[in-house]
Amino acid sequence: MTEDEFDLGRFLPYALSQAAEATSMGFQKFYRQRYGMLRTEWRVLFHLGRYGEMTAKEICERASLHKTKVSRAVHALEAKRFLSRMPQKQDRRLETLSLTRQGVAVYDDLYETARSYDAALARHFTEQEREVLRHCLEKLVNL
Repeated sequence: MTEDEFDLGRFLPYALSQAAEATSMGFQKFYRQRYGMLRTEWRVLFHLGRYGEMTAKEICERASLHKTKVSRAVHALEAKRFLSRMPQKQDRRLETLSLTRQGVAVYDDLYETARSYDAALARHFTEQEREVLRHCLEKLVNL
């Protein structure tokens, strides 16, 4: 391969996608095995656990998720009794989503697991590398 040839492995969007997938799959073992959740369900649950009650639209905006995926996740989490939906008084087409007691317990468990998993990933880097990585990722998110 010459210098001018395109190296997919060094293409930043591809490398970021590969890294995100590898690290995400490692954490997926926990929420899938323990609670039978899919990735979008985990993300919806964590947004409600972290930020409190909100609408599906707010979750879509905050988590950068498509409304169809959030809708499916909401239905699945409701079926598992991890969240409840309450129509809003001012517009009954909108629903406020919140975690049930069981959902809060699941959130608390997975929150601690996520902290441990994050710490385990961080141990692969020096403190300086972690700071540079986080700074670079923040710059990319805010392009």
